Amino acid sequence: MSTRSNPLEELERFFERMSHQFDDTRMWDPSGSIERWSSEFGTMAVDLVDRDDEFVATVDMPGFDREEIDVRVTDHTLRITAEHEERLDEEKEEGRYIRHERRRESADRSIRLPDDVDPDEVTARMKNGVLTITLPKLEAEEARGIEIEDAS
Repeated sequence: MSTRSNPLEELERFFERMSHQFDDTRMWDPSGSIERWSSEFGTMAVDLVDRDDEFVATVDMPGFDREEIDVRVTDHTLRITAEHEERLDEEKEEGRYIRHERRRESADRSIRLPDDVDPDEVTARMKNGVLTITLPKLEAEEARGIEIEDAS
């Protein structure tokens, strides 16, 4: 008995992905809430916490190995990219594929940060498919008094 996919279910998943993209493409708003960018092919669920002296981003990355993930910080933006491809050892396989559903997945996510961070001090750890990124904030420059000279 062959298994066929239901076209309506596929269409429903497509619309759900599209809906997430439109819902998740907002940036920081004045109230301080975090909104998400989603990637074209998949969505990375991200929590970003402000801990006064640092931000901590927790990112769900199931199915990705740490070697497949790239984290960068530039100009108030945290960018996470990942690419994964299931590879087959063709010599060990017997028979022919009727259906092949191993995945090739890529994801790209950018998150606007409300304060400057120190890119040299950013750290990232991966455990059980969860990426934790710690982004220490740069210390605010202290205000400097300006002497007013007599113009005469």
